[in-house]
Amino acid sequence: MAKRAVLFANGEMPQAALILPYLRPDDFYIAVDGGLRYLRNLYKTPGLLIGDLDSIFAADVEGALAQGVEVKRFPVDKDETDLELALLSAVEKGFEEMLIIAALGGRLDQTLGNLALLTLPFLAGAKVTIEDGTEEIFLIRDRTEINGNPGDIVSLIPLQGEVKGVETRDLKYPLNRETLYAEKSRGISNVMLTDQAGVSIESGLLLCIHTRVSKL
Repeated sequence: MAKRAVLFANGEMPQAALILPYLRPDDFYIAVDGGLRYLRNLYKTPGLLIGDLDSIFAADVEGALAQGVEVKRFPVDKDETDLELALLSAVEKGFEEMLIIAALGGRLDQTLGNLALLTLPFLAGAKVTIEDGTEEIFLIRDRTEINGNPGDIVSLIPLQGEVKGVETRDLKYPLNRETLYAEKSRGISNVMLTDQAGVSIESGLLLCIHTRVSKL
């Protein structure tokens, strides 16, 4: 079984040159409705096509079936977004690590909704990252290490209320067991001092946005 599921959503797709370095040979690809076209442009075949499939043509579905791709089709009128259904399916398949591509940009409501999906309870034990080649976005539930370069920007945004006991390492503006509040901007635009930084919290949910600064 592949170690990681990579989900291609239907948001704005970064340039291939930005995404390809973050893909692995043994990844299991999941096309989330219109995300199928992005995989095709990268000459990748998904193991699963999922969603209400209203963003692709019937011929696309038939072509996927002909390739042996598993297809899960849902009604257009449903309570969950296609990406939420894809994440649930990835967990049901046993994946504990997921990378989400093309989940940002386009409609603001979809972008905010996609970010909120990181807090889904069934993802609590999984490593889930949204990646666009320039930024990586993930949730901190206890502690994490951030790999990058000096000068990279790290923003820490509380979700669902205050986050207590925030402690950082190797960031320009240190936090020492402090509380961050959702309505305040204290955690925005910190800066990495080395190629690795650390963040830990005592309680709450902390959204981490790591923006890579070009070395050029």
